[in-house]
Amino acid sequence: MTDSDTTAPAPAPAPADFHLHPGRGRFNAAFFHAMGPTLERSLRHQKQRVFADLPPVVVELGTGVGANLGYLPPGATLIAIEPNRYMHPALRDAASRYDVRLDLRERTAEQTGLPDDSADTVISSLVLCTVHDPAAVLAEVRRILRPGGTFRFVEHVAADDGTPTRAAQRLFRRPWAWTFEGCSCERDLEHAVRAAGFGSVEVERYRVHTPLLPFNTQIAGVAVG
Repeated sequence: MTDSDTTAPAPAPAPADFHLHPGRGRFNAAFFHAMGPTLERSLRHQKQRVFADLPPVVVELGTGVGANLGYLPPGATLIAIEPNRYMHPALRDAASRYDVRLDLRERTAEQTGLPDDSADTVISSLVLCTVHDPAAVLAEVRRILRPGGTFRFVEHVAADDGTPTRAAQRLFRRPWAWTFEGCSCERDLEHAVRAAGFGSVEVERYRVHTPLLPFNTQIAGVAVG
């Protein structure tokens, strides 16, 4: 993307299915700011692999409080798609610490407002679980990626049927979704990415070990447009 590509478009109304709750929005901003280092220890190995050698301009879906800024090269530009405005102050602070130019857009991942074929790389971590329509988000990623561009992701997914983790995901799905702004711990996101029409998809399934049992089954990978 050139500098002209990163000029923020005119604000667009949020989709009707996105509602920022003042209480939960603030709670999630505080939670991920406080728990960021703990979550990062669990996910660092996979992030180092799929976020290696990021280009100077990156689009990130659901940037949150900036957990992935350390994987960008110093001086890089991050086009941050983050609809929860309560995340924004911590995100701006993190961008300053990591010497990242922040192009912050209060939009949803389904409607980034970016031009067609304009991004070399799109990244996400722990985001596709929360979006209203994963298929629409993946279609948006394909729309904005240049031919040969990459979508790099680290996400938590549904565990295999019949396992204790799967039972916990079913048990806690409603309070989990209510607390974490719609986050579903029961999505088959590997299938969603493979069905999205990318030219190639590489996915690794793995498990982390945290007290947040519904969160512990994960995937990481790279899809090429």
